[in-house]
Amino acid sequence: MTCTDRTAAIPSGRPCLLATDEADMTALYRLAFLFLLILGWFIASQFIGRNIIPTPLATLQAGARLFSEGRLLEATGQSLAVFLSGFFLATFVAIPLGAMMGAIRPFGKTLDVYVFALAATPRVAFIPLVIVLLGLGIEAKAFIVFLGAVMPILINTYAGVLAADKELVEMARSTGAPQTRIFSHIVLPGALPFVAVGLRIGATIGLINTVVAELYTAVTGLGGLLALYGNTFRMAEYFVIVICLAIIGVVMTEILRFIESRLGRWKMS
Repeated sequence: MTCTDRTAAIPSGRPCLLATDEADMTALYRLAFLFLLILGWFIASQFIGRNIIPTPLATLQAGARLFSEGRLLEATGQSLAVFLSGFFLATFVAIPLGAMMGAIRPFGKTLDVYVFALAATPRVAFIPLVIVLLGLGIEAKAFIVFLGAVMPILINTYAGVLAADKELVEMARSTGAPQTRIFSHIVLPGALPFVAVGLRIGATIGLINTVVAELYTAVTGLGGLLALYGNTFRMAEYFVIVICLAIIGVVMTEILRFIESRLGRWKMS
């Protein structure tokens, strides 16, 4: 039910007003905190030294210069191609496999020890093998992102299916509901919060692995610029790349949060 629907059902419309006020206050708090961050950044640049921490203005000028030269857009496009390829592949593999592990208990109990062992292994350990098998192109980079993103999504999906409300499942079985209907109407909707958390964590680790992949393989994308400007102590440009990566992470998180809210409406319907 949308905010308009709730307002029609409740003449005062107070719940929607409260939700709007809360969203406005959250936005205000975020802007205030951003201002404090920029202020702290400026103060740090004055005390530590601009050759180590550039001022916000110098960083903004460097960003405008990189954008006008086309370097920033080109590197961002390369990194996004790697990140999205690996992340979507991880999503398409991890969610069905995690759901199967949770729904088919013998299958899940057989695989979970290996899944947790792989999750505890640093992904960097696989990079030399990935390079040998796939080379230095986008395939290798995307697979490194996949290795980082797949485990959080898989484990959270598995946990979400296992956490299904047993009373609701038994009640549905007592009414003669088929297993497929129970799974699609009770188990999967109940697992959505777990899956959403897994996707967010997977996206975060996948973005980190994107930079790692670009550093260890062919030095391209934002990771390549990060290495270039870090090694030459061009700190204003270096900060631009760090901020770009942070923005990508925020945008991806907000997109996943929006998808989660839409799926939450489906869950309640």
